[in-house]
This record gives sequence, structure tokens and C-alpha cells, in this order.
Amino acid sequence: MRAVIQRVREASVSVHGETTGHIDGGLLILLGVAPDDGLEACDWLARKLATLRIFADADGRMNRSLVDCGLGALVVSQFTLFADCKKGRRPSFTKAAPADHAQPTYELFCTRLEACGVTPVERGVFGAHMDVRLHNDGPVTLIIETP
Repeated sequence: MRAVIQRVREASVSVHGETTGHIDGGLLILLGVAPDDGLEACDWLARKLATLRIFADADGRMNRSLVDCGLGALVVSQFTLFADCKKGRRPSFTKAAPADHAQPTYELFCTRLEACGVTPVERGVFGAHMDVRLHNDGPVTLIIETP
């Protein structure tokens, strides 16, 4: 799995003008699924993101996590995170999981993130063309891959 995470003051996702997910603060998680990702990858990444200390404490240092702060996550599926742009001018997406594997893995990740104490866990719509809006906080943007 590959995730691009952004610390946000607010984020939302909409499909055809209808909001499908919204958080008032926390993490926007753009999530890419590889063909071999499963429960172990979902658990590892969910624990990592729930407890990653990237939110400010009383002294302004990054010492608090999503769970510590009681903040939510907005998870948006994004197969393009596995794009290969080395050859030609059109990206290849052969390293991304096919939809029949990626969708249940995406849903499993969201469920595991909730089980780690993150609430709310809002979602985009898998496979849809989405409009994502965010108010980046910092900015803090990180790329995390499962081992």
C-alpha cells in the first residue's frame, strides 16, 4: 500500500456535486493498493497512521496523533499512486491492484483505521471521478508505504 497523507484543517470529497465525505480536521489519506496487499498491510498502515505523531502539542511540537487529538480521516482511493512514468508519455498502472482486489482492500483499511480509534473515518467513492478539496495545515504532506 502507498499513502500520501496531508494534515488538514478541513477536507471534503464530492461526486457529481454531492459531498460523500467531510472532516473538520485530521488527515486526508490518498490510498493506493498494490496487488499483494491484504489484511497485514491494512493493519500495519492503519496503526501507523492512527498513531503517527504529526499534530502539535501545547509547545507547538509534532507530538500528538490522530487518536490523541480525537481527529478524523478522509480516505480517498487513488490507484494513480502506483503509476509508472518511466517510459513514454502516458503512465502505466500495471503496478496497481485491479478493482476487484483494490475495493475490498480499501474498505478493509478504512475499517481497520476505525478499529484503531480514529473517528470519524470518512470515505470517497471507490472508482468514481471525485472532487477533493482540502485546507492543508502546515503544510504537512508525507508519503508512507507498507513494508
